[in-house]
Amino acid sequence: MDIAANIAIIRERIAAACVRAGRDPASVTLMAVSKFQPPEAVSAALDAGITGFGESRVQEAKVKIPLCPSRACWQMIGHLQSNKCRDAVALFNLIQSVDSLALAQELNKQCEKAAKTMPILLEVNVAGEASKFGYAPTRVLAEFAELSKLPRLEVHGLMTIAPYTPTAERVRSVFRALRELRGECEQILGAPLPQLSMGMSGDFEIAIEEGSTLVRIGTALFGERPRKAQGEEGA
Repeated sequence: MDIAANIAIIRERIAAACVRAGRDPASVTLMAVSKFQPPEAVSAALDAGITGFGESRVQEAKVKIPLCPSRACWQMIGHLQSNKCRDAVALFNLIQSVDSLALAQELNKQCEKAAKTMPILLEVNVAGEASKFGYAPTRVLAEFAELSKLPRLEVHGLMTIAPYTPTAERVRSVFRALRELRGECEQILGAPLPQLSMGMSGDFEIAIEEGSTLVRIGTALFGERPRKAQGEEGA
C-alpha cells in the first residue's frame, strides 16, 4: 500500500472538486481516518503531509496515540459515551461527535477538571437513520444557544455521516441540508462556524461541492479496512 501515492491522488481529486465549486483547495482539510490502522501507517501518512487523524474508539486511541509521533493531531469521530469523556479530553485535540447536550455538559465538566478548552463539532443525523448516532436537526437548533454557552467547549461547526449509497450524487441533499443548518446555527450564535465535516471516501467530492471544509478519508487513503471494521462509521 503506497500511502503517499494515495494521498497525492486524493489531493488531486479535492482540488478538482474545488475547481468545480469555485473554491480554494486550501479551504478543505484532508483528515486520515486511522482507526484500525497501526502506528506505522500513521507515521507514513504524517510523512506524506497529513497532520489530522480520526479515531472512533477511545480504547484503541489510548493504546495507539503514545506509539505515534507527537506532531499528529488527534480527533474523535466515533460515538462517545459519557464515561469515556475524561479519557477523550486527555487524548484528543478535537471531538467531532458531540450528539447531545448531556454529553457536551460532561465534556465541559471534564475539561474544567483538566483546565483545558476543547474544540467540538456537533454530529447531526441529517437523514434520520436509526442505525446512526447524531442530533436531529431540530434538536440542534433547540439546544444550540445552551451548547454555545458552555465555557470550556468551543463549537466550531457541524459534522454528519451521509447514508451509504452506490451513487454518491444521491447524498448531495444531505450535505446541502447540513450547510443550511450551519447557517441557522450561525444566526443563533451571531458569529461564523468555520467547520463543516462531511464527506468520506465514497462521497467526499460531492461534499466539497456542497461546502465541506473537512473530509474524513480512510479506505481511499489506507486501503480496505479489516473485515471486523466493515460497517463502522467515519471512513
